[in-house]
Amino acid sequence: MTSLYSLASVLFWLLAFVVFYTYLGYGIVIWVLVRLRRGYAAPPAQPVEPLPSVTMVVPAYNERDYLPAKLDNCLAQTYPADKLNLLFVIEGSTDGSAEYLASRQLSIPALSVISGTERLGKIVAMNRAMSQIKTDITIFTDANTTLNREAVSRLVARFAPPSVGAVTGEKRINTEGKESAAGSGEGLYWRYESFLKKLDAQLYTIVGAAGELFAVRTSLYEPVEPDTLLDDFIISLRIAQKGYRVEYAPDAYALERPSHSVSEETKRKVRIATGGFQAIRRLAPLLSVGRYGWLSFQYISHRVLRWAVTPFCLPILLLLNLLLLTQPNVPPLWIGLFWAQILFYIAAGVGYILESRQTRWKLTFVPFYFVYMNVCVLAGFLRYRRGGLSGKWEKSRRAA
Repeated sequence: MTSLYSLASVLFWLLAFVVFYTYLGYGIVIWVLVRLRRGYAAPPAQPVEPLPSVTMVVPAYNERDYLPAKLDNCLAQTYPADKLNLLFVIEGSTDGSAEYLASRQLSIPALSVISGTERLGKIVAMNRAMSQIKTDITIFTDANTTLNREAVSRLVARFAPPSVGAVTGEKRINTEGKESAAGSGEGLYWRYESFLKKLDAQLYTIVGAAGELFAVRTSLYEPVEPDTLLDDFIISLRIAQKGYRVEYAPDAYALERPSHSVSEETKRKVRIATGGFQAIRRLAPLLSVGRYGWLSFQYISHRVLRWAVTPFCLPILLLLNLLLLTQPNVPPLWIGLFWAQILFYIAAGVGYILESRQTRWKLTFVPFYFVYMNVCVLAGFLRYRRGGLSGKWEKSRRAA
C-alpha cells in the first residue's frame, strides 16, 4: 500500500504541475525570461522603404451577407491604394457572392475574384490564390471580421527586420453586455492569449498565427496539404521552421462576434482541436529542442501541452485523488484537494446550465469555459483518431 500511495502521490503532483505550468506557469516563466533579456536592447527597426506591394486575400464560402461590409473595410485601409490589391476567393459559393463581387469590380480596379462552382475547400482555394499573387506581402483575413483602418500598415511595418517572415494581428471578440457564457469565456480566453503572445514575441517568436488576420512574405509561402484544418497555424510554423520569426502586431486587429450558441462554438472548437493533433504530427520535427531551441520550447509549452497533454491530465488527476482517499489515515490535504476539484466541476456544470440564460456570473463561466475547452480537445482527439479529415469549408453561425 505504501508503494502504491507514494506512486500515486508523485504522479498526482507531476500532473498537477503540468496543468499549472500549461495555463499559468508558462506565462510566469516567459515573463521572467523577457524581463531578464531586457538588458539587451535590439536596434530599433527602420521603416520599410520603399513600401512593399500587398495583396489582401479574403477566402469566403457563402458569406454574401458579410461581403459588402468586408469589401468597404478593406478599401478603407490607410495603406497607399496603389500598393494594395484585393483578392476574394469564393469558390463553391451558391449565395450570389460571385455576382455581387463582379458588380463591384467595375468600379474597383484593385479587386480580383477567384470563383468556381466546385466546393474544394479553403486550403485548395488559398493554394490556388497564392499561385497568382506577385506582391511582396500577402495578408489573409476572414470575411466575417472587421479590421481597424491601420491594420495593413501596422502589419507591414513589422516586416522591417529581414528576420521576420510572418506577422499575426490580434483577434478580438466583440461581446455585448449579456452574452452567453461561451462567448464571455471566449473573450476572456483571447485576452489572456494576447498577453501570452506579446511575451512570446518579446522572447523569440509567436507560435501560430491568428487566421482572422495574418501576413506572410509571399516568397516564403509553401502550398498546404488539402486536408489541413489549421492552415494559419501550419503556414506560420513552417515559416518559423525555416529560421524566420513570426512577429505580433496587437495594434492590428480583427474584430468578430462570438459564436451564435454553445453548439456552434463546440463545432468550431472540436475542429480546431482536431487540427491541433493533425498539426502536431505534421510538425513533429519542432519537438526537438536541441534543433530548434527557443522555437521548440515555446511551441511545446504554449501549444503541445495545451492540446495533447493537459486535457488528459485533468480526469487522471481526479481519479488519482480518489485512489488516494481509499488509503488508510488519509491526510486532510487529499480530502481538501478532492473536494476542491469536485466544487470546480460543479461550478462548471452550473455554468453550462446557466449558459442558455446568457449569464455573466464569472464564478461559473470561467470554470465552465475551462472545462468546456478541454472537453472539446478530447472530442477533437477522438475525431482525429477516426480519420477521414477534410479541409472543406465548414460555416459556423456567429451572434448577430
